[in-house]
Amino acid sequence: MSLLKVTDLKKSYGAIQAVGGVSFEVKPGEIFGVIGPNGSGKTTLFNSMLGQITPDAGRIELNGDDVTKLGPLELSRKGIGRTFQTLQVFGKMSVRDNLIVAAQEHQGTMFSRMFAPGDSGLGSRADALIDQFRIRHVAHLKAGTLSYGQQKLVDIAMAFMSEPALVLLDEPCAGVNPSLVGGISNLLKQLNQTRGPGMKASSFVVIEHNMDFVMDLCHRIMVMVEGKVMAIGTPAEIRGNKQVLDAYLGA
Repeated sequence: MSLLKVTDLKKSYGAIQAVGGVSFEVKPGEIFGVIGPNGSGKTTLFNSMLGQITPDAGRIELNGDDVTKLGPLELSRKGIGRTFQTLQVFGKMSVRDNLIVAAQEHQGTMFSRMFAPGDSGLGSRADALIDQFRIRHVAHLKAGTLSYGQQKLVDIAMAFMSEPALVLLDEPCAGVNPSLVGGISNLLKQLNQTRGPGMKASSFVVIEHNMDFVMDLCHRIMVMVEGKVMAIGTPAEIRGNKQVLDAYLGA
């Protein structure tokens, strides 16, 4: 069974069809990339999968369940995590507290959280991710005092705190120093293969403009152009697709 299955998804804004019948599947343990020029419908597709907008037609399934009309919080509780193009860290809170807050909505009922330990019982999970992301040396600092690249790592780590089954990464390399891009790629590969407290997510959908990053990281890639799917394949297949090269990669 597919972890995520999107079937004939459509979304229009007036006369503009942002997403025009997109279908694809993400397998358990797969890193699935989504690429395409600006205006190709990638963000509309992501926002539909995250319940931030309601598609006009089509179906979204998570582990075989129809989640097309669920909102962001419901989808999050069903096991979908995400990062945004813009940072979502709490600048006045410590790095460790950022991670704990990111998972508190998933930690039982409001009553049970009131009587939980000070860290809501999430401290060990936060510490595991802090070590995995190699940010132990800044864990006690306010997130707003960190460099942009360090904040980006915190932002990504926050998406994993709820132990999601699937993480949607929206341009994880945007604005990041090129020297850190390889580190993010290696980190995501490790998370893709890792199991343990706070590290159970193994499937990702990644939107990214950095082609070297996508080609190195992803198992399969979907190319979108003008709201439609042009091709789906392995990095090698996408590199060798003349239609993709002519329309998008510029070869």
